Amino acid sequence: MTKFKLGINMGFATNRFPEPEVWLRIVGKDLGLRCVQFVADLLNPFLPEKVIEREIIKLKENATKYNVKIDTTFTSTFTRVNHLMHPDALQRKVWFDWFRRWFEISAKLGARGSGAHFGTISVTDFNNEKRRKFLIKEAISSWRKLARLGARLGFEFLIFEPMSIPREMAFTIDSTKELLQEVNKDDLPVPIRLCLDVDHGDLASSDPRDADPYTWLKELAHLSPVIHIKQSTKDKSAHWPFTEEYNKIGIISPLRVMEAIEASGAEEVVLLLEISHRERYPTDYQVIDDLKKSVEYWRKYIKE
Repeated sequence: MTKFKLGINMGFATNRFPEPEVWLRIVGKDLGLRCVQFVADLLNPFLPEKVIEREIIKLKENATKYNVKIDTTFTSTFTRVNHLMHPDALQRKVWFDWFRRWFEISAKLGARGSGAHFGTISVTDFNNEKRRKFLIKEAISSWRKLARLGARLGFEFLIFEPMSIPREMAFTIDSTKELLQEVNKDDLPVPIRLCLDVDHGDLASSDPRDADPYTWLKELAHLSPVIHIKQSTKDKSAHWPFTEEYNKIGIISPLRVMEAIEASGAEEVVLLLEISHRERYPTDYQVIDDLKKSVEYWRKYIKE
């Protein structure tokens, strides 16, 4: 029987609640959650070392104060870029060093794993078969090097997120399985796993499995220690909260999600609310209320 935990991805705090003492109070006190996926947009490794060290102290102090565990870390909106598949070799190297530093920060915060989307190929490179194959090979090599680094830092795993179009990688169930197999070959010191997302998958695929979030979960949740959840429609264009308004039109059902994960054979999974609000009126003023309602909705099914 799968053990479920409910947590939250911290993307909602980006540019709204950058202060550790504020967002940790929101998560721990207002939402009553104990597990978060911290994001690089709240502490970018490009910042000077003295800034990073000061923020780490504040993060750890407030995490203890509000009884919140920084369980994993991830990239987010500002850091969703080409990174390890950038067209320019020098910039790929810079981003490799960025990940190295990000993993070091994550380890200091007590995270058991970290990750990102696998990488994004530019349109020009994707349309050039030779370049496309080269960059995929480069990215696989980089992820394997990062896994060895993660092992030295005490990580249990690395994670990458399957996406929805070919140049963002892992866009179908079968291509995700193939990429997982390739990146994990020859025994790594820690495995590279997934961060599934119920809103992702290729709508243009000829295989209907690829547009069905429940099939993704049934086939891959056992390889995904954390999973992004949000309310969504069939066109997979939403990061909606689980409020009455959106639950009426959305296709994501807690019971169906949990049943699909159980069917995969997963032993333990953290379900992470990944809900986005535009910086517009009135949505920007509904964030906390919508998050509270979403937590209440899922607490009917996940008791901790």
